[in-house]
Amino acid sequence: MRHAGIDRLRGLAIVLVVLHHLGLRMPLRDTALGDWLPRRLLNALNYNGYEAVFVFFVISGFLIAGNALDRWGDLTRIDLATFYRRRASRILPCLLALVGVLALLHALNVPDYVIERPGQSLGGAVASALGLYLNWYEGQTGYLPGNWDVLWSLSIEEAFYLGFPLVCLLTRRRAVLVPLLVLLALSLPWSLASIAGNEVWKEKAYLPGMAAIATGILGALWVRAWPPAARDARALRWFGGAAMLAMMTLTASWLWRTMRDGVMLMLTVATLCLLVGMSPSAPSRNRLRGFGWLESWGRLSYEIYLTHMFVVFTAVRLWRAMGGDPRAGLWWYLPTLLLAWWLGWLVARAFSQPCERWLRGRGSVPSIAGGTSA
Repeated sequence: MRHAGIDRLRGLAIVLVVLHHLGLRMPLRDTALGDWLPRRLLNALNYNGYEAVFVFFVISGFLIAGNALDRWGDLTRIDLATFYRRRASRILPCLLALVGVLALLHALNVPDYVIERPGQSLGGAVASALGLYLNWYEGQTGYLPGNWDVLWSLSIEEAFYLGFPLVCLLTRRRAVLVPLLVLLALSLPWSLASIAGNEVWKEKAYLPGMAAIATGILGALWVRAWPPAARDARALRWFGGAAMLAMMTLTASWLWRTMRDGVMLMLTVATLCLLVGMSPSAPSRNRLRGFGWLESWGRLSYEIYLTHMFVVFTAVRLWRAMGGDPRAGLWWYLPTLLLAWWLGWLVARAFSQPCERWLRGRGSVPSIAGGTSA
């Protein structure tokens, strides 16, 4: 069953990712909006894509652990074959198709898709994408073209889920598993702070992303053990929403100067509070008028995440061909967002959903929700 509140949160995160990749190429602060709105607000709209991916990580841990608890009653009783089949049926069709399309575009020498940095190659990019170490590959060689680059988060997420059920089965007891998850979750600011001299790796390292996923898993365990009362759930939603707003808008720069990498832990905890606060409400009681569009972004977040750079690159190319006036960049935002949603919807309806249904049917694998790969 879909949860409207979580879909809205996931939808907000994917919108911020698309705005980020647009903002790197046509910043809102340079458009006509810069005459009317504070620069900090426009920067907040453009430059929270990295933080949005960490929101995805927490959601992923929360939903996947919650589904596992519903299915097996305890994380220490996960069925490995079923768990891995579920993940494969959701992840692999789009991942394999994207890698194939990108390899073809590289071979055709299409601008924006050619891998040309020293130390990089098509073979290296393909192997790292399918081997779930594209984040490490970029850390060693630099950024790949944008459509490849988005796969860094998938490498972290799916590498985590390869090992997570094994750890659950090996620990055998929640009393052992939970402290390990707590330590991992709390390690986030220290793991970020320990990385110096390589900004790409600091952004894409395994441990910080896995810490955020662990935070989401702890949230699912929290809800199962101590479901919050309605008043407590409302307080958690207000706190989580206010904290997230503070980190992503006008006070963000002050928080970063004060807390440094601790801001990312604050973000994951705020996301955790939002998710736990949403959990007692049935999806049908958690709808807000006028936000159905955002929920649809959340439902299509995986497909949009993997494909939106095709739309972004096309829009930027057209904008530059028409003169590249920075003040006119504003008018490219809404069409780009609409086309990114439409492409994600098309891929879901025509490809990923039919593939998932077919794979589920062959292996009797039920659907599963996650983060960017939901």
